[in-house]
Amino acid sequence: MNIVVDNLNTNYIQVGEGKPVLLLHGWGSSIEPFNRLINQLSEKYQVIALDLPGFGKTDEPPRPYNVDDYVDFVLHFLETFHFSSISIIGHSFGGRIIIKLANRELPFQIDKIVLIDSAGIKHSPNPKQSKKQKRYKRLKKLYSTPIMKLLFPNALEALRLKYGSADYIAASPMMRQCLVKAVNEDLSGLLPYIKEPTLLIWGENDVDTPLSDAKLMEQMIPDAGLAVIKNAAHFSFIDQPYTFHRIIASFFELG
Repeated sequence: MNIVVDNLNTNYIQVGEGKPVLLLHGWGSSIEPFNRLINQLSEKYQVIALDLPGFGKTDEPPRPYNVDDYVDFVLHFLETFHFSSISIIGHSFGGRIIIKLANRELPFQIDKIVLIDSAGIKHSPNPKQSKKQKRYKRLKKLYSTPIMKLLFPNALEALRLKYGSADYIAASPMMRQCLVKAVNEDLSGLLPYIKEPTLLIWGENDVDTPLSDAKLMEQMIPDAGLAVIKNAAHFSFIDQPYTFHRIIASFFELG
């Protein structure tokens, strides 16, 4: 289905009946990886999932969005449905949005939260990363001078591709700016203010958002529990679907 939110054509699906559950995907992803989870939850719940701006079949934002802009977008999307309460599940970047959203004054109640391999904790670079960042900044400054731009017009883009992350390289120019805004914000200070029952589901071998992040979130969120999935990485719900869906079934009281 398609709806216009904040002047952006927005792709979403709505299936099932019962209490609503909203699904928010991770960076560079879309509704698609959630298909099995959608089918599972729709046996008892009304499930809503959307492609966030710049992903899947939804338009890119008109300007570089930060996390708060994505929260605003999700809230404007939810205005269409007039829910009085809702549960929210988010993977990776979707978790960032949920952490911020749960700290807002909302027109509805949040019943439950599930954070899957969630982003939101900013890490200090290790010595190797710090050295790489300093090298990049030096070269960026060099290639940003007028004479170097004239002599080597493609050098800056080549530099970004060489030093950027996989997500950064795969993104469009607009979405790269959104990514930089997101990853440079540390949300750990907001965690103690999440009052809703929160389930953390984490891949034991996640290197993108390491298990240490999950343990910190478990400590800082007042009503949080952590389920660690063995032999799973950042996409724990895809790596070990049987275990993941058993955890979901228990938390949402599915038969």
